[in-house]
Amino acid sequence: MTKYGYARVSTAGQDLEAQLQALKAEGCKVIYREKFTGTKTDRPEFQKLLAELKTGDTLVITKLDRFARSTKEAIEVIRDLFDKGVRVHILNMGIVENTPTGRLIFTIMSAFAEFERDMIVERTQEGKAIARQHDDFKEGRPRKYGRKQIEHALSLLETHSYTEVERMTGISKSTLIRRKKEAQAK
Repeated sequence: MTKYGYARVSTAGQDLEAQLQALKAEGCKVIYREKFTGTKTDRPEFQKLLAELKTGDTLVITKLDRFARSTKEAIEVIRDLFDKGVRVHILNMGIVENTPTGRLIFTIMSAFAEFERDMIVERTQEGKAIARQHDDFKEGRPRKYGRKQIEHALSLLETHSYTEVERMTGISKSTLIRRKKEAQAK
């Protein structure tokens, strides 16, 4: 009868530390962690964890949205865990009971979590659609270096190697190559 924790963030830039601390404080002996988008159901560490859980074990997760990305998936996973005799504790919800009421509450909360994610996606798409109407809209991340910095670095390439220019300007060789090709295409 072991307490297992599961921590997940969606992108490499996000930090697992708050989840890990909460799981340790809850007494988890083994913690699986991954930086993997929750929109994928083939999360490798989560699948390993599910395979390791046995009757009497407890799965602890900080929030419902770390558990599953859709109500359907959440219900399937929770049903499989209950069939194995595994308890589920979602820290911001409580222990999910294997009773008709417990399963109903879990299903409703899962539906709300999925609804919330869908609303975020919808608002993001609406924001992008509004932004695209502006002439100066550019999709994606802003460029790290300005036009003058790139022009200066490209002029240095006339008398220096890529490695030397990278050392002098801090602009990576791959960026220099890409921007040189863009300049030549114009």
